[in-house]
Amino acid sequence: MPQSSSPSALWIAAAPAVFVLLWSTGFIFSKLGMPYTQPLTFLVVRFAIVVALFGAVCLVVRAPFPPLAQWPHVAIVGIALHGFYLGGVFVSIDWGLPAGISALVVGLQPLLTGAVVGRLLGERVGIRQWLGLWLGLAGVLAVLWEKLALEGVALAAVWPSVVGLIGITAGTLYQKRFCPTVDVRSGAVLQYASALAVLLPAALIFEPMTVVWSLDMVIAMGWLVVVLSVGAVSLLMVLVRQGAAAKLASLFYLVPPTTAVFAWLLFGETLGVVALVGMAVAAAGVALVQKG
Repeated sequence: MPQSSSPSALWIAAAPAVFVLLWSTGFIFSKLGMPYTQPLTFLVVRFAIVVALFGAVCLVVRAPFPPLAQWPHVAIVGIALHGFYLGGVFVSIDWGLPAGISALVVGLQPLLTGAVVGRLLGERVGIRQWLGLWLGLAGVLAVLWEKLALEGVALAAVWPSVVGLIGITAGTLYQKRFCPTVDVRSGAVLQYASALAVLLPAALIFEPMTVVWSLDMVIAMGWLVVVLSVGAVSLLMVLVRQGAAAKLASLFYLVPPTTAVFAWLLFGETLGVVALVGMAVAAAGVALVQKG
């Protein structure tokens, strides 16, 4: 059988699309569970479950842990990627920032990655890729255009999303630069434990830490733990290891359009002509980056 048709090759080819689909569901199930608790409390519970789950997996399969000298690097990735990124987005939405605005702020990640990846990782971003990055941003803006209503939104609600933008950009770049070969399972234990150590004190100080365990909350937490924290984040770590940073970052342009489709299917949110055109533009931008 030709190598290009092997299961491994097919999986590698499908991995970016699978990642986008899984990552896009995070916004949907977060919306489902957020009414039943506070943002940081939500993440604290989620991270604690993930640490216990991955810890059990590591014990059963005897997953190798990285050398102690590498633990601080893994911890930094966890704090940036899970603590700052997810914490920033959740707090922004809880403070009244529309999810579309938060998605647009975080959607600047591919451009921010392209701006710094050359100096940090020695990767060259060509003219075609830069065109694709800007085209992708334009597509995301078109998809979210009908949701970009800032009336009555305090400026303070924006800055946590900016923290999230910096967190996800720094986390993925740091992972690729300093700990790209860490085992996904043991790395997840260290990453989520580090993020938990940062968010738990903040939750204790600023939130009552109450949780209403309704059916919606259980479904949302279960999906976010198993599908997002175990599946999508593990896949992200694999993609960071295998691909160029700018190409990986460009995939995040496909998340808002895909999320919009899920919201249309599940919550009846409208999709206008401008949004549909934006999806096509975002996809074209990503294609340019991937081929650049």
